[in-house]
Amino acid sequence: MGIDRRRRASLALTLNFLALFLAVSALTTSYWCEGTRKVVKPFCTGLVTTKQAFCIMFNSSNINDTRLVQYIWETGEDKYVMRKFHTGIWFSCEQNINMTGEKCRSFIYVAPANERGVLWLCIVAECLYILLLATGGILMSLEVCHIGNVIDGLKLNAFAAIFTVLSGLLGMVAHMMFTTAFQLTVSLGPENWKPQTWDYSWSYILAWSSFTACMASSVTTINRYTKTILEFKHKRRNIEKNLKIKQKLLELDSPEQVWDMYISSVPSTAEELLDLSTSGRKLSNTSIFLDLNDLPDPQGEEYC
Repeated sequence: MGIDRRRRASLALTLNFLALFLAVSALTTSYWCEGTRKVVKPFCTGLVTTKQAFCIMFNSSNINDTRLVQYIWETGEDKYVMRKFHTGIWFSCEQNINMTGEKCRSFIYVAPANERGVLWLCIVAECLYILLLATGGILMSLEVCHIGNVIDGLKLNAFAAIFTVLSGLLGMVAHMMFTTAFQLTVSLGPENWKPQTWDYSWSYILAWSSFTACMASSVTTINRYTKTILEFKHKRRNIEKNLKIKQKLLELDSPEQVWDMYISSVPSTAEELLDLSTSGRKLSNTSIFLDLNDLPDPQGEEYC
């Protein structure tokens, strides 16, 4: 039983640390969403003799001369270039026009002004999620390393379960707020940022995997706490039952009443017999048969 409780405690602690690692990884990366932007190609600068993939070639190097007629051969989709971008809670990064390197800017200032409050709440909720998750992990570690009475261990278990459940709820709210803020930014954000296509990326998957591991850890912790309480109640009920039987035996005088009481105290089912055998505090047979042996032998009767 004690080994089983320790295994469940180790499982809950492992899930908690896994959730914490995934949450920190998701918060510190900027790949929650990624996609492409359709951007108009700029004019090529310098002497260009061949068609370029990332700029528009024209027939003069003097772009400021309005008297010249410029001939541009790019038409349709050739005038645009698809630039990749990725966005996280903190930053939104986009490829440079020549497709080498990238430039980043704060996602808070990319979002519409009326949605920045939601994004700030998302950041606060994510930080509290990690803080409560770490607190629950510390309490679980103390419980695993705790050597003492079981009551103190149960207190640590209860507080760890509370902190882990609260962190899971905050994490869920934070992830949903970011999803809402990003979708509104896609619809109402600045024109120089709006994506052509986008989808959720691996950081977003890490965030929800962290939430899943956190809730699994909290359920394991609560299950372990509840099972321990039920075991204590079951043992207490068996002890009280045995004490009542002993008290009644002490109050009886005649051997017939003692024998009836002994028969009635025998478990009626195999489950009750197993409960009494495993409790370690069952009624001693010595006390019963001692009372029977102390009785005076019958006079004048012999058995063949």
